[in-house]
Amino acid sequence: MTNLQQTFTRLAERYSNDSTLVTALWEEIETAYSAKGRFYHNLSHLENLVFQLTEVSTQTEDWDTLLFSLFYHDIVYSATAHDNEEKSAELAAGRLKALGFPEERTAKCVTQILATKGHSVSEDTDTNLFTDADLSILGMEWPVYAAYFAHVRQEYAVYPDLLYNPGRRKVLKHFLSMERIFKTPNFFERLEQQARRNLQEELKLL
Repeated sequence: MTNLQQTFTRLAERYSNDSTLVTALWEEIETAYSAKGRFYHNLSHLENLVFQLTEVSTQTEDWDTLLFSLFYHDIVYSATAHDNEEKSAELAAGRLKALGFPEERTAKCVTQILATKGHSVSEDTDTNLFTDADLSILGMEWPVYAAYFAHVRQEYAVYPDLLYNPGRRKVLKHFLSMERIFKTPNFFERLEQQARRNLQEELKLL
């Protein structure tokens, strides 16, 4: 059993004693994130999120909801679709209902997943920590960041450079135009400057 599977299983078992259901839900997650064509939005991405969020877990108000958001936020992913977050949130709501997770916390999970669409500032600290962790790859050392944007390009292989590059430039400029890419102190202090350097360097390559 991998660390990710252990983390999910322990989490789900806090709300359901149906081991068959818990196993089925994990297998669905594993299959989705291992799908062909997922070069970045895969299990390694989830592992990084677990690592990043564990570092700040003492700052969170509802750790379990945050973990469910983590596991389900990219469960539906297609590079050619514009509603991945909405579909992922909808799927998460159904699975959490099956587990018996409280409705108000499920609603918070849905909100957190939808927040990864625009990564804007939230009034909720947990949501800000989650979207910061989701963007943490932007502030990694250049070799790690370079591998990330190469993997993203592979996910969008269906598009020629003529179409991909302008869209990618728009995304990079969007982040650079933000007053702060990272909303919470820990992520901002550690990653903001490196993220801005990385984004500017990638822009030069497009």
